[in-house]
Amino acid sequence: MSFAELGLAEPLVRAVTEHGYTQPTPIQAQAIPAVLKGGDLLAGAQTGTGKTAGFTLPMLQRLNGGKRPAPRHVRALVLAPTRELAAQVNESVVTYGKYLKLSSEVVFGGVNINPQIQKLSRGVDILVATPGRLLDLMQQGALNLSAVEILVLDEADRMLDMGFIRDIRKVLAALPPKRQNLLFSATFADEIKALADSLLNQPQTIEVARRNSTVEVIGQKIHPVDRDKKHQLLAHLITEQNWFQVLVFTRTKHGANRLAEQLGKSGISAMAIHGNKSQAARTRALAEFKSGKLQALVATDIAARGIDIDQLPYVVNFDLPNVPEDYVHRIGRTGRAGATGEAVSLVCVDERDLLRDIERFIKREIPREVIAGFEPDPNAKPQPIQLRSQPSGRRNNPPRSNQPKQAAAAPRPAAGGPRPAQRGAGLLNRLAANSQSRKQRSGER
Repeated sequence: MSFAELGLAEPLVRAVTEHGYTQPTPIQAQAIPAVLKGGDLLAGAQTGTGKTAGFTLPMLQRLNGGKRPAPRHVRALVLAPTRELAAQVNESVVTYGKYLKLSSEVVFGGVNINPQIQKLSRGVDILVATPGRLLDLMQQGALNLSAVEILVLDEADRMLDMGFIRDIRKVLAALPPKRQNLLFSATFADEIKALADSLLNQPQTIEVARRNSTVEVIGQKIHPVDRDKKHQLLAHLITEQNWFQVLVFTRTKHGANRLAEQLGKSGISAMAIHGNKSQAARTRALAEFKSGKLQALVATDIAARGIDIDQLPYVVNFDLPNVPEDYVHRIGRTGRAGATGEAVSLVCVDERDLLRDIERFIKREIPREVIAGFEPDPNAKPQPIQLRSQPSGRRNNPPRSNQPKQAAAAPRPAAGGPRPAQRGAGLLNRLAANSQSRKQRSGER
């Protein structure tokens, strides 16, 4: 099947072809016709499946030829959890819409808000935004969402996990009741089902991958090692095996900074990317990593959202994640679009419980390989790991002291009758009440 056979107009097909794509991925083959019909959509797809084009292409077609937006107004709104993902989505909008007369902007925190206010003053067809900065712009009167025709929630599961439920509900309250809603999520957890019940009106549901499945083409491996020799082992692997474009995950921002510095001392070009870094530093690190100038990029889970690199060959878990689902998200950064990839985890005695939880979750045992010269001490005793997950699987982060205590306004129902919100309302209210305990938005506004 070709993109033209999916019902896309010639200017869009031409832009996609020029970008090097000739056949749609499974999520694109299902999502594009569904979005073109104009109905709501609930789509389950892992990162790297081509889901961004799955909603940007039909969104561009539906908006093409419509009335220009009034000053400060927006015709289509895409919400993304992180700056990097928002920038990536807007890049796709610009790439695929190059032959259309549609305007787009991307807004996120960490940069001066005044240029964003100026650009939005003229009105924009498509706005890609992180929730925090979008609310800042709304509160300053720089933005009017009353004419939004299409709403997209991208990586909705991650937005909820990061504690954005309050912000999302505030945004929903400012939208018109009659609009098209598209919700994309890697998992269909209870929270996502509750959000879908309260947001979507008789949606078409598509799911292209088994829930929380690992990518079969990814080679997974465990290297047992003592905790104080991890950075030496990583430097050894990168140097001896001549690895380039290595995405390394750490548990904390401080750990990311320290590891990048240690790799640099070993002669490996490396930079850290996390929420405390300035947006300029994050953008530069990502650009150098994508271009191949940077050998290793050390990232926390949140900062890595939106890193989309074709044929990324190596992902390394320097620290195992606290939540098993995050292991799947991490290793899914490699092995994309049919390419092979390798996911390596450096595991010390402290992380045995985390490894057991991951293997139970993916329903397979990951092969172990001890590297000569880095054999772990068989008598080593485990030490407590900081930031261990709570029983619910959510992270226990300190609340923001300046967060308003009152609940956000509930979203308006869609035209054409009430939505089945009752099933999800209770859970969403509990999520809103507890979201600050999981807030990980440091630097993300």
